[in-house]
Amino acid sequence: MTQRSGAAALVDVQAGQARRRIPIDEVGVRGLRLPVRVRDRGGVQATVAELSLTVDLEAGRRGAHMSRLLEILNDEALVLSVAGLPALLDRVRERLEAGRAVLEARFPFFVLKRAPVTGAPSRMDYQVRLRAEGPESGGLEVAVTVPATSLCPCSKAIADYGAHNQRAHLTAAVRLAAPLWLEELIETVEAQASCGVYGLVKRADEKHLTERAYENPKFVEDTVRDLAAQLAEDPRVAVFRVEAEHFESIHNHSAYACIRGTGRGANGPRAEPGGPRDEVSGL
Repeated sequence: MTQRSGAAALVDVQAGQARRRIPIDEVGVRGLRLPVRVRDRGGVQATVAELSLTVDLEAGRRGAHMSRLLEILNDEALVLSVAGLPALLDRVRERLEAGRAVLEARFPFFVLKRAPVTGAPSRMDYQVRLRAEGPESGGLEVAVTVPATSLCPCSKAIADYGAHNQRAHLTAAVRLAAPLWLEELIETVEAQASCGVYGLVKRADEKHLTERAYENPKFVEDTVRDLAAQLAEDPRVAVFRVEAEHFESIHNHSAYACIRGTGRGANGPRAEPGGPRDEVSGL
């Protein structure tokens, strides 16, 4: 058998004609784990992200050049940011001659927090999901999951002393009308809990946090309503979905609540939270 060699043998199979002339909505790579840089308010931080990147494919073309997607994601100059995602998608569409591109990235995002009394510094990690579609307007979504503390109003009202409290996860997924910092969304979410959590506290901080939660008891229903009310007034938010899960300390189950709604950045008449559904994808 003769071994083929030379440029003539390197046929671009993907660019050939498709046997079935059916357009494909999304084709690309998924489950790719890479070290990435993410822009924050203080500059740039390093993290590890799980990524997916896809494009559409016209009916007549057999395949997409997936190596080009990997070249873009492995570019050492790449920095992920909420404001920069539309330009990144434009680059993908141009490189693959596609009409549409979709990027999703999931990663831990770190914020330096200072304990409320002593100011002791420590870093907290938050789970973030970025999803962008282009060239559609309104195709930019951000989701953050924020650990916090919840304290039960019923327990406080009926107990002679104390009240059961527990950690909680508060999640906000928003479709944006304008960019915002990840830290801003995290701060907005955390502010609606009974109190926040910290990586490092001293005794004075522990006293403050215990008393803060006791003075600010919230059912899971209170938490999502307060958070929805905040996001509904934000002109950078078009559509949102908020969730709260309280990991009940006296039960073997969690308490859960969810509200969908629109912010002031939505096009057309403003709907109240909990009105007609406009799904934020992936949640």
